Amino acid sequence: MAIIINGKEIASDLCKKLSQKIEALKKKHNIFPCLKVILVGSNPASQVYVRNKQKKAESIGISSETIILPDNILEDELIAKINELNSDPSIHGILVQLPLPRHIKASRVINTVSVEKDVDGFHDENVGRLVKGEKNCLTPCTPKGSLHLIKLVESNLSGKNAVVIGRSNIVGKPMFHLLLQENCTVTILHSQSRNLAECCSKADIVVAAVGKPNFVQKDWIKKGAIVIDVGINSANVGGQAKLVGDVDFDGVKEKVKAITPVPGGVGPMTIALLMINTVIAACLQEKIDTSDFVDQSL
Repeated sequence: MAIIINGKEIASDLCKKLSQKIEALKKKHNIFPCLKVILVGSNPASQVYVRNKQKKAESIGISSETIILPDNILEDELIAKINELNSDPSIHGILVQLPLPRHIKASRVINTVSVEKDVDGFHDENVGRLVKGEKNCLTPCTPKGSLHLIKLVESNLSGKNAVVIGRSNIVGKPMFHLLLQENCTVTILHSQSRNLAECCSKADIVVAAVGKPNFVQKDWIKKGAIVIDVGINSANVGGQAKLVGDVDFDGVKEKVKAITPVPGGVGPMTIALLMINTVIAACLQEKIDTSDFVDQSL
């Protein structure tokens, strides 16, 4: 029987431990981690994500504020706001919720956020550090959380064959580099790839982040594989809207070693790792050894 990886429970445990570390950081160094989230416009999904992030931050002792800006804000006005936050030493983490309105260039906005405050890990410099395998850089939360789930099932990934389905800058590409750093042999598959099923069938680890409901089928998956489903899709199931992943969960779970459900798998881990990145950012800015306040397995 497959292990159903309970991301919600694992994330909750990480946050409880982090809360204790935050209290120690406050008492020992008088540092109060602070996260600012910028939300442009009124995208309903973004509003939910931002609300959940702020709620979690406040519950574990991180000061958090959501700055809501109109969807018709000029790009230069948004840049000016980010620079204002960059210059405030009491703010340790800045997150600009994506997607942004079409008239705003996301890459310019992302690279305006200070490298040390870039808790999303999207800044070009942080991406470069990840590619180089540097430690103590800020790494994108979803792939970082996904790797943690994999390593809870299989601690030594050296020599494993891994497949990442999806090549986004947010999940697919950073996931590739994280698995490579664990000495996996990694293949990225995408919309132009041929023989997807054949490539997946050889993988010990499959990370699905393609954004298509139930895309990965049972016969694609090797017996005993670890499957991480990053997808969150709305699908019509029995006449009702239901959240499903990129993997045919009911079919695949019969043959794998472990699999994440949707919801309750990777999603909660993304928020937990955002909290951890905020504490890492605070330590880096205050010149404090992160090993005292962050689990070094992450």
